[in-house]
Amino acid sequence: MTGNYVKTKDGVDIFFKDWGPKDAQPIVFHHGWPLSSDDWDAQMLFFLKNGYRVVAHDRRGHGRSAQVSDGHDMDHYAADAFAVAEHLDLKNAVHIGHSTGGGEVARYVAKFGEPAGRVAKAVLVSAVPPIMLKTESNPGGLPMEVFDGFRSGVADNRAQFFHDVPSGPFYGFNRPGATVHQGVILNWWRQGMMGSSKAHYDGVKAFSETDQTEDLKAISVPTLVLHGDDDQVVPIAASAERSIKLLKNGTLKVYKGFSHGMLTVNADVINPDLLAFVKA
Repeated sequence: MTGNYVKTKDGVDIFFKDWGPKDAQPIVFHHGWPLSSDDWDAQMLFFLKNGYRVVAHDRRGHGRSAQVSDGHDMDHYAADAFAVAEHLDLKNAVHIGHSTGGGEVARYVAKFGEPAGRVAKAVLVSAVPPIMLKTESNPGGLPMEVFDGFRSGVADNRAQFFHDVPSGPFYGFNRPGATVHQGVILNWWRQGMMGSSKAHYDGVKAFSETDQTEDLKAISVPTLVLHGDDDQVVPIAASAERSIKLLKNGTLKVYKGFSHGMLTVNADVINPDLLAFVKA
């Protein structure tokens, strides 16, 4: 394989990018389902310009990482991220996760990053914790039928499904008067189709059924929670508004009218807020 790879303890090749001065503070990015590290282009270039070291990896089965059969769960996602952090010896890092990547950050910081003394701060953007699925203890969650719909979308016609999601709810392009960016839709599709359908299918369970209540309670570093109040993919009431109550050292910022994909379509607003938190 060409490019930058690290081999995990269970033998999986994980692709990563590592840009900028090696002695600068590292900002580590964790992408959402079913995308790749390319989804962080707008943030990586921004932080690079501001003098930081920026690191992002492709989750196992996604992007350029190995399309393995197993391990598509939060524990492996977090362990894979730790393999990258150890390989690059990242210290005093700020970990920023979007959507499923927010769940990955929560599990990573709680189980690996803080115990190893490698984390300075965390950011959860439009993130899935504490748990998306509707259960007795989470009555405000989404019903299983929603996630079965994701699975059937992947299994029945992934190429069409991966066009429909970014064309509609992901970026709020289905809202009246929305400015639709065709290139953004195509880039989402491109990233999704690079990955493995098995990883994407199994990943639905990981992002919807993993209860991360204890992860959030265990995090002690300053944690910024960012969410759009028009997020149609991860509704704010069952995610950010619950997460902030579980975090010891959390700050919640809500963006009026912003979508699940606000990091891309509203990067001009989000990036300065991320930078302010990192510098604070």
